[in-house]
Amino acid sequence: MDVETRGAEETLGATFLEYCSNETVARHYNYTGKLTPSRYKAGLKAHAIVFLIVCIFIILENLLVLVAIWKNSKFHKPMYYLLANLTLSDLLAGVTYMVNILLSGANTLKLTPVLWFLREGGVFITLTASVFSLLAIAVERHVTMVRMQLHSADKMCRTRLFVAADWALSVFLGSLPILGWNCIGNLLACSTVLPLYCKNYILTCILIFILILFAIVILYVRIYRLVKCNSLVLGSPMRRNCQKDLALLKTVTIVVGAFIACWLPLFIVLLLDVSCAVGTCRILYKADYFLALAMMNSALNPIIYTLTSRDMRRAIVRLLCLTKEGEQAKCCGALISDCSTSQMDRSSHRHELLHTTLSSGNGPQSPTRTSLA
Repeated sequence: MDVETRGAEETLGATFLEYCSNETVARHYNYTGKLTPSRYKAGLKAHAIVFLIVCIFIILENLLVLVAIWKNSKFHKPMYYLLANLTLSDLLAGVTYMVNILLSGANTLKLTPVLWFLREGGVFITLTASVFSLLAIAVERHVTMVRMQLHSADKMCRTRLFVAADWALSVFLGSLPILGWNCIGNLLACSTVLPLYCKNYILTCILIFILILFAIVILYVRIYRLVKCNSLVLGSPMRRNCQKDLALLKTVTIVVGAFIACWLPLFIVLLLDVSCAVGTCRILYKADYFLALAMMNSALNPIIYTLTSRDMRRAIVRLLCLTKEGEQAKCCGALISDCSTSQMDRSSHRHELLHTTLSSGNGPQSPTRTSLA
Protein backbone atom coordinates (compact mmCIF):
# COMPACT_ATOMS: atom_id res chain seq x y z
CA MET A 1 0.00 0.00 0.00
CA ASP A 2 2.87 2.35 0.87
CA VAL A 3 4.47 1.66 -2.49
CA GLU A 4 1.24 2.52 -4.32
CA THR A 5 0.78 5.69 -2.27
CA ARG A 6 4.38 6.74 -2.89
CA GLY A 7 3.98 6.08 -6.61
CA ALA A 8 0.81 8.18 -6.76
CA GLU A 9 2.54 11.03 -4.91
CA GLU A 10 5.49 10.92 -7.29
CA THR A 11 3.15 10.99 -10.30
CA LEU A 12 1.24 13.93 -8.84
CA GLY A 13 4.46 15.74 -8.07
CA ALA A 14 5.75 15.20 -11.62
CA THR A 15 2.49 16.49 -13.06
CA PHE A 16 2.68 19.58 -10.84
CA LEU A 17 6.21 20.29 -12.03
CA GLU A 18 5.09 19.92 -15.65
CA TYR A 19 2.34 22.49 -15.13
CA CYS A 20 4.72 24.98 -13.49
CA SER A 21 7.70 24.73 -15.86
CA ASN A 22 8.06 26.89 -18.98
CA GLU A 23 10.23 24.12 -20.43
CA THR A 24 7.01 22.15 -20.95
CA VAL A 25 5.69 24.83 -23.30
CA ALA A 26 8.98 24.94 -25.22
CA ARG A 27 9.01 21.14 -25.56
CA HIS A 28 5.50 21.04 -27.00
CA TYR A 29 6.16 23.89 -29.42
CA ASN A 30 9.35 22.19 -30.55
CA TYR A 31 7.50 18.92 -31.15
CA THR A 32 4.85 20.57 -33.33
CA GLY A 33 7.46 22.45 -35.37
CA LYS A 34 6.41 25.92 -34.18
CA LEU A 35 9.62 26.58 -32.27
CA THR A 36 11.52 28.56 -34.89
CA PRO A 37 13.87 31.50 -34.12
CA SER A 38 12.11 33.91 -36.48
CA ARG A 39 8.71 33.21 -34.93
CA TYR A 40 9.68 34.07 -31.38
CA LYS A 41 11.82 37.18 -31.73
CA ALA A 42 11.26 40.03 -29.32
CA GLY A 43 8.81 42.74 -30.35
CA LEU A 44 5.51 42.76 -32.18
CA LYS A 45 5.26 41.89 -35.86
CA ALA A 46 3.28 43.98 -38.31
CA HIS A 47 0.29 41.63 -38.40
CA ALA A 48 0.18 41.57 -34.59
CA ILE A 49 -0.06 45.36 -34.53
CA VAL A 50 -2.94 45.21 -37.01
CA PHE A 51 -4.68 42.62 -34.82
CA LEU A 52 -4.22 44.91 -31.80
CA ILE A 53 -5.86 47.79 -33.67
CA VAL A 54 -8.79 45.52 -34.56
CA CYS A 55 -9.08 44.53 -30.87
CA ILE A 56 -9.21 48.18 -29.83
CA PHE A 57 -11.96 48.79 -32.39
CA ILE A 58 -13.91 45.77 -31.08
CA ILE A 59 -13.61 46.98 -27.49
CA LEU A 60 -14.66 50.57 -28.21
CA GLU A 61 -17.48 49.55 -30.53
CA ASN A 62 -19.02 47.10 -28.07
CA LEU A 63 -18.45 49.43 -25.11
CA LEU A 64 -20.38 52.14 -26.95
CA VAL A 65 -23.32 49.80 -27.55
CA LEU A 66 -23.30 48.62 -23.92
CA VAL A 67 -23.41 52.18 -22.60
CA ALA A 68 -26.21 53.06 -25.03
CA ILE A 69 -28.30 50.11 -23.78
CA TRP A 70 -27.58 50.99 -20.15
CA LYS A 71 -28.46 54.69 -20.45
CA ASN A 72 -31.59 54.34 -22.60
CA SER A 73 -34.64 53.10 -20.69
CA LYS A 74 -36.25 52.04 -23.98
CA PHE A 75 -33.71 49.20 -24.18
CA HIS A 76 -34.35 47.82 -20.70
CA LYS A 77 -36.21 44.81 -22.07
CA PRO A 78 -35.41 41.08 -22.10
CA MET A 79 -34.30 40.87 -25.73
CA TYR A 80 -31.99 43.84 -25.33
CA TYR A 81 -30.49 42.13 -22.28
CA LEU A 82 -29.56 39.24 -24.57
CA LEU A 83 -28.05 41.74 -27.00
CA ALA A 84 -26.16 43.31 -24.09
CA ASN A 85 -24.84 39.89 -23.11
CA LEU A 86 -23.67 39.32 -26.69
CA THR A 87 -22.03 42.75 -26.67
CA LEU A 88 -20.32 42.07 -23.35
CA SER A 89 -18.94 38.74 -24.55
CA ASP A 90 -17.63 40.38 -27.74
CA LEU A 91 -16.04 43.17 -25.73
CA LEU A 92 -14.31 40.66 -23.45
CA ALA A 93 -13.25 38.69 -26.53
CA GLY A 94 -11.46 41.80 -27.76
CA VAL A 95 -9.79 42.27 -24.37
CA THR A 96 -8.66 38.65 -24.01
CA TYR A 97 -7.39 38.49 -27.59
CA MET A 98 -5.38 41.67 -27.00
CA VAL A 99 -3.84 40.08 -23.91
CA ASN A 100 -3.20 36.93 -25.94
CA ILE A 101 -1.30 38.92 -28.59
CA LEU A 102 0.78 40.79 -25.99
CA LEU A 103 1.71 37.49 -24.32
CA SER A 104 2.55 35.79 -27.62
CA GLY A 105 5.77 35.83 -29.62
CA ALA A 106 8.86 35.81 -27.44
CA ASN A 107 6.68 35.88 -24.31
CA THR A 108 5.15 32.50 -25.16
CA LEU A 109 8.27 30.61 -24.14
CA LYS A 110 8.31 32.42 -20.79
CA LEU A 111 4.88 31.09 -19.85
CA THR A 112 4.21 28.09 -17.67
CA PRO A 113 1.48 25.69 -18.87
CA VAL A 114 -0.90 27.16 -16.30
CA LEU A 115 -0.42 30.68 -17.69
CA TRP A 116 -0.59 29.34 -21.24
CA PHE A 117 -3.94 27.66 -20.51
CA LEU A 118 -5.23 30.90 -18.97
CA ARG A 119 -4.06 32.88 -22.02
CA GLU A 120 -5.74 30.59 -24.53
CA GLY A 121 -8.70 29.74 -22.31
CA GLY A 122 -9.65 33.39 -21.88
CA VAL A 123 -10.03 33.83 -25.64
CA PHE A 124 -11.87 30.52 -25.96
CA ILE A 125 -14.35 31.28 -23.17
CA THR A 126 -15.30 34.73 -24.46
CA LEU A 127 -15.61 33.59 -28.09
CA THR A 128 -17.71 30.61 -26.97
CA ALA A 129 -19.93 32.93 -24.93
CA SER A 130 -20.39 35.08 -28.03
CA VAL A 131 -21.41 32.08 -30.14
CA PHE A 132 -23.81 30.81 -27.46
CA SER A 133 -25.30 34.33 -27.27
CA LEU A 134 -26.06 34.20 -30.99
CA LEU A 135 -27.88 30.93 -30.40
CA ALA A 136 -29.80 32.36 -27.42
CA ILE A 137 -30.98 35.33 -29.49
CA ALA A 138 -32.13 33.03 -32.30
CA VAL A 139 -34.00 30.80 -29.82
CA GLU A 140 -35.66 33.79 -28.14
CA ARG A 141 -36.79 35.25 -31.45
CA HIS A 142 -38.20 31.89 -32.53
CA VAL A 143 -40.09 31.45 -29.25
CA THR A 144 -41.49 34.97 -29.61
CA MET A 145 -42.71 34.26 -33.14
CA VAL A 146 -44.27 30.90 -32.20
CA ARG A 147 -46.02 31.99 -29.01
CA MET A 148 -46.84 35.55 -30.10
CA GLN A 149 -46.53 36.52 -26.43
CA LEU A 150 -43.97 39.28 -26.66
CA HIS A 151 -44.32 40.50 -23.07
CA SER A 152 -45.07 37.29 -21.17
CA ALA A 153 -44.14 36.99 -17.52
CA ASP A 154 -41.69 34.17 -18.08
CA LYS A 155 -39.63 36.08 -20.67
CA MET A 156 -37.33 37.76 -18.14
CA CYS A 157 -36.81 34.43 -16.36
CA ARG A 158 -35.99 32.78 -19.68
CA THR A 159 -33.56 35.56 -20.52
CA ARG A 160 -31.72 35.16 -17.23
CA LEU A 161 -31.57 31.42 -17.79
CA PHE A 162 -30.08 31.95 -21.25
CA VAL A 163 -27.40 34.30 -19.91
CA ALA A 164 -26.50 32.04 -16.99
CA ALA A 165 -26.34 28.94 -19.21
CA ASP A 166 -24.28 30.84 -21.78
CA TRP A 167 -21.48 31.70 -19.37
CA ALA A 168 -21.68 28.46 -17.39
CA LEU A 169 -21.21 26.35 -20.54
CA SER A 170 -18.51 28.65 -21.89
CA VAL A 171 -16.48 28.58 -18.69
CA PHE A 172 -16.93 24.82 -18.41
CA LEU A 173 -15.71 24.13 -21.96
CA GLY A 174 -12.86 26.63 -21.70
CA SER A 175 -11.66 25.20 -18.38
CA LEU A 176 -11.44 21.57 -19.45
CA PRO A 177 -7.80 21.76 -20.68
CA ILE A 178 -6.46 23.29 -17.47
CA LEU A 179 -8.46 20.72 -15.49
CA GLY A 180 -6.71 17.86 -17.25
CA TRP A 181 -8.03 17.38 -20.79
CA ASN A 182 -4.73 18.28 -22.42
CA CYS A 183 -1.76 16.53 -23.99
CA ILE A 184 0.90 17.21 -21.35
CA GLY A 185 2.84 13.96 -21.12
CA ASN A 186 1.41 12.69 -24.43
CA LEU A 187 2.97 14.58 -27.31
CA LEU A 188 1.41 12.30 -29.95
CA ALA A 189 -2.05 13.60 -29.03
CA CYS A 190 -1.07 17.27 -29.29
CA SER A 191 -2.57 19.85 -31.63
CA THR A 192 -0.27 21.80 -33.95
CA VAL A 193 -2.26 25.03 -33.75
CA LEU A 194 -2.53 24.87 -29.95
CA PRO A 195 0.41 22.67 -28.87
CA LEU A 196 -0.82 21.97 -25.33
CA TYR A 197 -4.37 21.12 -26.35
CA CYS A 198 -5.47 17.58 -27.05
CA LYS A 199 -6.78 16.93 -30.57
CA ASN A 200 -9.83 15.15 -29.19
CA TYR A 201 -10.73 18.25 -27.18
CA ILE A 202 -10.45 20.47 -30.26
CA LEU A 203 -12.58 18.06 -32.30
CA THR A 204 -15.27 18.06 -29.59
CA CYS A 205 -15.38 21.87 -29.55
CA ILE A 206 -15.59 22.04 -33.36
CA LEU A 207 -18.54 19.62 -33.39
CA ILE A 208 -20.31 21.72 -30.74
CA PHE A 209 -19.79 24.92 -32.74
CA ILE A 210 -20.99 23.25 -35.97
CA LEU A 211 -24.15 22.06 -34.19
CA ILE A 212 -24.73 25.62 -32.97
CA LEU A 213 -24.29 26.91 -36.52
CA PHE A 214 -26.86 24.44 -37.85
CA ALA A 215 -29.23 25.33 -35.01
CA ILE A 216 -28.97 29.06 -35.79
CA VAL A 217 -29.59 28.44 -39.50
CA ILE A 218 -32.62 26.22 -38.81
CA LEU A 219 -34.13 28.69 -36.34
CA TYR A 220 -33.83 31.67 -38.69
CA VAL A 221 -35.22 29.65 -41.59
CA ARG A 222 -38.21 28.74 -39.41
CA ILE A 223 -38.66 32.40 -38.43
CA TYR A 224 -38.64 33.36 -42.11
CA ARG A 225 -41.21 30.68 -42.97
CA LEU A 226 -43.44 31.67 -40.05
CA VAL A 227 -43.45 35.31 -41.13
CA LYS A 228 -44.11 34.39 -44.75
CA CYS A 229 -46.94 31.98 -43.89
CA ASN A 230 -48.61 34.49 -41.55
CA SER A 231 -48.46 37.17 -44.24
CA LEU A 232 -50.09 34.88 -46.78
CA VAL A 233 -52.81 33.80 -44.35
CA LEU A 234 -53.82 37.40 -43.71
CA GLY A 235 -54.13 37.98 -47.44
CA SER A 236 -51.83 40.99 -47.68
CA PRO A 237 -51.13 42.42 -51.16
CA MET A 238 -48.57 40.33 -53.04
CA ARG A 239 -46.13 43.18 -53.57
CA ARG A 240 -46.11 44.10 -49.90
CA ASN A 241 -45.58 40.45 -48.97
CA CYS A 242 -42.61 40.24 -51.32
CA GLN A 243 -41.06 43.38 -49.85
CA LYS A 244 -41.38 42.06 -46.32
CA ASP A 245 -40.09 38.62 -47.26
CA LEU A 246 -37.10 40.10 -49.03
CA ALA A 247 -36.33 42.42 -46.08
CA LEU A 248 -36.46 39.50 -43.65
CA LEU A 249 -34.47 37.26 -45.96
CA LYS A 250 -31.81 39.98 -46.30
CA THR A 251 -31.42 40.27 -42.53
CA VAL A 252 -31.32 36.49 -42.05
CA THR A 253 -28.71 36.18 -44.80
CA ILE A 254 -26.51 38.80 -43.12
CA VAL A 255 -26.84 37.14 -39.70
CA VAL A 256 -26.02 33.62 -40.87
CA GLY A 257 -23.61 34.68 -43.63
CA ALA A 258 -21.44 36.73 -41.27
CA PHE A 259 -21.20 33.85 -38.81
CA ILE A 260 -20.27 31.35 -41.52
CA ALA A 261 -17.80 33.69 -43.23
CA CYS A 262 -15.98 34.44 -39.98
CA TRP A 263 -15.97 31.01 -38.36
CA LEU A 264 -15.98 28.41 -41.13
CA PRO A 265 -12.33 28.98 -42.22
CA LEU A 266 -11.17 28.46 -38.63
CA PHE A 267 -13.30 25.31 -38.35
CA ILE A 268 -11.68 23.93 -41.50
CA VAL A 269 -8.17 24.71 -40.25
CA LEU A 270 -8.86 23.06 -36.89
CA LEU A 271 -10.31 19.99 -38.62
CA LEU A 272 -7.09 19.80 -40.63
CA ASP A 273 -5.20 20.12 -37.37
CA VAL A 274 -7.05 17.12 -35.97
CA SER A 275 -6.53 14.96 -39.06
CA CYS A 276 -3.00 15.96 -40.17
CA ALA A 277 0.18 14.46 -38.77
CA VAL A 278 2.68 16.87 -37.23
CA GLY A 279 4.49 18.98 -39.83
CA THR A 280 2.46 17.81 -42.84
CA CYS A 281 -0.04 20.72 -43.15
CA ARG A 282 1.89 23.98 -43.47
CA ILE A 283 -1.28 26.07 -43.37
CA LEU A 284 -1.63 25.20 -39.69
CA TYR A 285 1.30 27.51 -38.94
CA LYS A 286 -0.79 30.42 -40.26
CA ALA A 287 -3.72 29.71 -37.95
CA ASP A 288 -3.39 33.11 -36.26
CA TYR A 289 -4.92 34.76 -39.31
CA PHE A 290 -7.94 32.46 -39.20
CA LEU A 291 -8.44 33.15 -35.49
CA ALA A 292 -8.32 36.88 -36.26
CA LEU A 293 -11.01 36.33 -38.90
CA ALA A 294 -13.20 34.60 -36.30
CA MET A 295 -12.61 37.59 -34.03
CA MET A 296 -14.06 39.82 -36.75
CA ASN A 297 -17.45 38.30 -35.94
CA SER A 298 -17.20 40.13 -32.61
CA ALA A 299 -16.76 43.36 -34.58
CA LEU A 300 -19.68 42.60 -36.90
CA ASN A 301 -22.14 41.46 -34.23
CA PRO A 302 -22.89 44.96 -32.86
CA ILE A 303 -23.46 46.22 -36.39
CA ILE A 304 -25.75 43.35 -37.37
CA TYR A 305 -27.73 43.00 -34.15
CA THR A 306 -27.93 46.55 -32.82
CA LEU A 307 -26.69 49.25 -35.17
CA THR A 308 -29.19 48.15 -37.83
CA SER A 309 -31.87 49.27 -35.37
CA ARG A 310 -32.96 52.85 -36.02
CA ASP A 311 -33.57 53.49 -32.30
CA MET A 312 -30.18 52.08 -31.38
CA ARG A 313 -28.37 54.18 -33.97
CA ARG A 314 -30.07 57.32 -32.73
CA ALA A 315 -29.23 56.42 -29.12
CA ILE A 316 -25.57 55.98 -30.06
CA VAL A 317 -25.51 59.28 -31.96
CA ARG A 318 -26.97 61.05 -28.90
CA LEU A 319 -24.33 59.35 -26.77
CA LEU A 320 -21.52 60.49 -29.04
CA CYS A 321 -22.94 64.02 -29.07
CA LEU A 322 -23.40 64.01 -25.27
CA THR A 323 -27.13 64.68 -25.73
CA LYS A 324 -29.70 63.67 -23.12
CA GLU A 325 -32.45 61.18 -23.90
CA GLY A 326 -35.35 62.89 -25.66
CA GLU A 327 -33.26 65.80 -26.95
CA GLN A 328 -32.28 66.29 -30.57
CA ALA A 329 -28.57 65.76 -31.28
CA LYS A 330 -27.05 68.61 -33.28
CA CYS A 331 -23.36 67.82 -33.57
CA CYS A 332 -24.01 64.90 -35.93
CA GLY A 333 -26.81 66.36 -38.00
CA ALA A 334 -25.48 65.03 -41.24
CA LEU A 335 -25.15 61.53 -39.82
CA ILE A 336 -28.70 61.60 -38.44
CA SER A 337 -29.98 62.87 -41.77
CA ASP A 338 -28.23 60.04 -43.59
CA CYS A 339 -29.60 57.49 -41.18
CA SER A 340 -33.17 58.77 -41.40
CA THR A 341 -33.22 58.87 -45.18
CA SER A 342 -31.31 55.67 -45.81
CA GLN A 343 -32.94 52.78 -47.58
CA MET A 344 -32.64 50.69 -44.43
CA ASP A 345 -34.63 53.17 -42.38
CA ARG A 346 -37.24 53.64 -45.09
CA SER A 347 -37.68 49.88 -45.21
CA SER A 348 -37.82 49.56 -41.43
CA HIS A 349 -40.30 52.46 -41.23
CA ARG A 350 -42.61 50.81 -43.75
CA HIS A 351 -42.30 47.44 -42.05
CA GLU A 352 -41.85 48.45 -38.41
CA LEU A 353 -43.06 45.10 -37.12
CA LEU A 354 -40.59 43.13 -39.19
CA HIS A 355 -37.76 45.28 -37.92
CA THR A 356 -38.70 45.04 -34.27
CA THR A 357 -39.37 41.32 -34.34
CA LEU A 358 -36.09 40.37 -35.96
CA SER A 359 -33.71 43.09 -34.72
CA SER A 360 -34.85 43.52 -31.13
CA GLY A 361 -37.33 40.74 -30.43
CA ASN A 362 -39.99 43.27 -29.37
CA GLY A 363 -43.10 43.56 -31.38
CA PRO A 364 -46.69 44.71 -31.33
CA GLN A 365 -49.28 43.85 -28.77
CA SER A 366 -51.82 42.09 -30.97
CA PRO A 367 -51.31 38.71 -32.65
CA THR A 368 -52.82 40.06 -35.86
CA ARG A 369 -50.17 42.73 -36.26
CA THR A 370 -47.47 40.31 -35.24
CA SER A 371 -48.47 38.03 -38.05
CA LEU A 372 -47.90 40.86 -40.48
CA ALA A 373 -44.29 40.91 -39.46
